[in-house]
Amino acid sequence: MTDRIYPRIAITYRSTKQLIGEHYPLLQRARSERVRISHQGHRQRRKGGKRLSTESDLGKHVDRLLAKAIVEIAQTHQAGSIVLPDLAHIRECVEAEVKQRAVAKVPDFVDGQKQYAKAYRTQVHQWSYGRLQDAIASKAGQCGITIEIVRQGHSGSPQEKAKDLSFHAYEKRLALST
Repeated sequence: MTDRIYPRIAITYRSTKQLIGEHYPLLQRARSERVRISHQGHRQRRKGGKRLSTESDLGKHVDRLLAKAIVEIAQTHQAGSIVLPDLAHIRECVEAEVKQRAVAKVPDFVDGQKQYAKAYRTQVHQWSYGRLQDAIASKAGQCGITIEIVRQGHSGSPQEKAKDLSFHAYEKRLALST
């Protein structure tokens, strides 16, 4: 019988507010700005005009702050890699999460679930996951930490998803090494 040696895997959970700390008001301002720009674009499209993108670099700055905090946590745990979800199927993952949250938030009321899901979906889809992932990859590359991209599951808490993501990355590494 052979014993398997599992590597040390560090899974930590931090909310966005915990990650960027004193800079959290910048995130709130960036969100408000995205909502305002979205409404302006909607009004311009209804009038038949072109939609002008006037987003400032505030969103990019917030993404860089988040990336820096994530990489610092990885360095604290002496991690050799950071595992990120594959964005190719992010819509399905987000949609599953939206439905799960709506059912938990408004049980036994289908119309209420639909209203909650619509509002939450609007908020979630305004985040630029690709831009954040690029910022993390850039910062990690500067520090010598590799990035692993793995397909994320559709269900579970954020902590359960992170755990599954880590184990899928480990299994992927094992498969590639054999």
